[in-house]
Amino acid sequence: MITIAAVYRSIPELTEDDLLHFIEAEWVRPVRRAAEPVFSELDLARIRLILDLRATLEVEERTVPLVLSLLDQLYATRRQLRRALGEMDETARGRLLALLTKKE
Repeated sequence: MITIAAVYRSIPELTEDDLLHFIEAEWVRPVRRAAEPVFSELDLARIRLILDLRATLEVEERTVPLVLSLLDQLYATRRQLRRALGEMDETARGRLLALLTKKE
């Protein structure tokens, strides 16, 4: 797990106000250890994504939750598809992959 000090070292452009806002808005959900938040690598990636959405893509503050929700749904669908593909036999997996990559 990553301490809050390590987060600031890893992401120098992150301000304390931004991180507190991300946590209060529940865009990032660190776990608490000894009353201090600790972060995962996934949390760091999400923080970078939020900063990128706001700075590079100029996503409005009120739209960030919607974008994050849609991305979360997309990643969940990818995990489910990957799990389902892993449980299929080779023939069925091949047919499904062919259908998914078929150009219309």
